[in-house]
Amino acid sequence: MDNPIQLNQENLEAIGSHIPVPKYSRDTENGGIVHIGVGGFHRAHLAYYLHQLKQSGDASAWNITGVGLREADTKLHDIFKTQDHLYTLMVKHPDGKIEPEVIGSIVDFKMGTTDPEPVIVRMAHPSTKIVSLTITEGGYNFNPTTGEFNFDIPDIQHELRHPDDPKTVYGFLTAALKRRRDIGLPAFTVLSCDNIEHNGDMARKMLLTFAEAQNPDLAKWIAEEVSFPNSMVDRITPVTTPADIETLAQNFGIQDAWPVTCEPFIQWVVEDKFSNGRPDFEKVDVQFVPDVVPYEKMKLRLLNAGHSVLGLLGAIHGHPTINACVEDELFANYLRAFLDQEATPILGNIEGIDLEDYKNSLLERFANPNIKDSVSRICSESSAKLPKFLIPTIHENLATGGSIKFATLVIAAWCCYSDKQVDQNGEPLEIIDVMQGTLHDAAKETTNDALAFVKQESLFGGLAENERFAASYTSLLQELYQGATIKKLMQGLL
Repeated sequence: MDNPIQLNQENLEAIGSHIPVPKYSRDTENGGIVHIGVGGFHRAHLAYYLHQLKQSGDASAWNITGVGLREADTKLHDIFKTQDHLYTLMVKHPDGKIEPEVIGSIVDFKMGTTDPEPVIVRMAHPSTKIVSLTITEGGYNFNPTTGEFNFDIPDIQHELRHPDDPKTVYGFLTAALKRRRDIGLPAFTVLSCDNIEHNGDMARKMLLTFAEAQNPDLAKWIAEEVSFPNSMVDRITPVTTPADIETLAQNFGIQDAWPVTCEPFIQWVVEDKFSNGRPDFEKVDVQFVPDVVPYEKMKLRLLNAGHSVLGLLGAIHGHPTINACVEDELFANYLRAFLDQEATPILGNIEGIDLEDYKNSLLERFANPNIKDSVSRICSESSAKLPKFLIPTIHENLATGGSIKFATLVIAAWCCYSDKQVDQNGEPLEIIDVMQGTLHDAAKETTNDALAFVKQESLFGGLAENERFAASYTSLLQELYQGATIKKLMQGLL
């Protein structure tokens, strides 16, 4: 379409003749929520839920102020400034239909990298009732081996000496909470929206550990006053591509420098434990429960682990996207076998969830040809993902005598992936992992010691010492290194 309309507040009425736009006032005075880590997922999830609620006429007092704590956030900050913090959410359906909608629930965005004071002021403002987080697993700053807080980070050391000059999420949270306490304001809720088990408990443990080292009196107040509800979040949100921006401009007449794409499916299960109020999210189908752990485990062990199964096996084979994997009948059957025989038996009953329906929905979601989630994205940071999503399933099945063969092949594929860094067609793999060098070195050692890769206890625990796992893993790894295709090995296990 010629001359697409630039997305901003002034043009909303004109844009509204093309696609749905916010019908509510975007008052920046009422905050309600400060969100740290405004990536695509947040904009497709919490921000979308709040937008829905505001569209219905509720939650007028709730808006979101985004916060960036990394230099990389500057790009989004600058785009948001020109677009009045508006963005387009493009829901991609399996039949090819795209439903775009302008989202207006984010009304401000502050960078904490150059001047922390405006961020602290916003968090400490009386209208702020929730500080939510999407900071990825790495943002929680815990040692993956011990689960304890990592004090060795230079920014953490700086914050301990200079509490008024925060750099990390913990420095900002403690600075803002101290101000609230000192002027008699109630504490805000810290709401984790990250894909880690017991995310609220983890946020609490890490923040209290940091605060205890910085200001023990404040740590005591935080422990008594701040709520940290656990939550389970779910919506597949691929990285925005130039083609998405072009589609929005050409097919819908909207110029948006950073739209977000996502699947139709969305889910949020939250423990109803808030320090200082919350929006009525149940009106837009958020599920509030007394204990989120069973739902969390279901999602991590089925969806997230399922993604990793397809991702690593697909990478070795040469499939470029997750939907390409599922369109391959062998991959679809293999994934279903893993879900049915290894993941499901350790989940137990989950109230309100039909696991067969849930697994069917996963296959449908993964197969969505309009999402085209890249295998390289799914495989990125596998060193942070597999110890939470997949490896615990192996440990639990070893303890109960359950099947481990499907997951074990994934570990063997990960070793090969880390070592050779090419697929079975000789094409280079895009490997994104903070531990890439360590993984590569360990995988290289398999020529001398078949178990070298899985002897990394920080990732695998004692798996290498388990005779059943070691025998299965060694056999599969040898076949891989002797030239067996990943498909042949998959067929042999089915």
